Amino acid sequence: MTTQGTSPWGRRWAPPCLLIADGTLEALKWLGLVLMTIDHVNKYLFNGTCLAAFSAGRLALPIFALVLAYNLARSDSLARGVYGRTAGRLLAFGVLATPAFIALGGLVAGVYPLNILFTLLVATVVIHLLDCDQPAVAVTAFGIGGALVEFWWPAIGLCVMVWLYARRPSWTCLALGIVCCASLQVINGDAWALAAIPVFLIAMRWKLTMRRRRWVFHAYYPLHLMAIWLIRIPMAKAGYLFF
Repeated sequence: MTTQGTSPWGRRWAPPCLLIADGTLEALKWLGLVLMTIDHVNKYLFNGTCLAAFSAGRLALPIFALVLAYNLARSDSLARGVYGRTAGRLLAFGVLATPAFIALGGLVAGVYPLNILFTLLVATVVIHLLDCDQPAVAVTAFGIGGALVEFWWPAIGLCVMVWLYARRPSWTCLALGIVCCASLQVINGDAWALAAIPVFLIAMRWKLTMRRRRWVFHAYYPLHLMAIWLIRIPMAKAGYLFF
């Protein structure tokens, strides 16, 4: 985090710092998990017929992007090898989630795009490259990786903008972050992802106490997809139709 200008004019017009208590950040992660679960139950068990559940689920990706990027923006992330550990977990559990993700269907040619853990993996790689001062390679990773994963380039761009803003707040990063979030409308078909912005503003003001559980999100993702897949088997035998 950097110090803003010392002049009264600079302080007045400087963008606010992004400061979120660790407990609140953990609460946001759990909120994202709940919204994602609601969305997936609606999508995979009820063929997306509940509009409210679908709209609520659009907030999950922006919330996960904020949590990931904010944690990666800590000043000692590079020195402590946070990028490598985070990427390793995302890769491992992304692979574990792939069989159920494919089996549940709704993908192009049955296998595309890669699930959201790979989206966050690409974002982590891009951010790591930027932190290592390799912008050209980062842009290449952004371009190629964004074409392969869920929510494409807007999701990765949102992660990068949150990371940049947390490191050095600027109106440019803020504007581009909002643009990335708004661009998810092209993928989602609605603008509900923008509803995550007031959630972020509230999170900046609330200081919650909650113990951090590092592996919960990574393990929960493949497990809940597997559970939904197993639940759908007897439903299909009973005559329910799925896409």
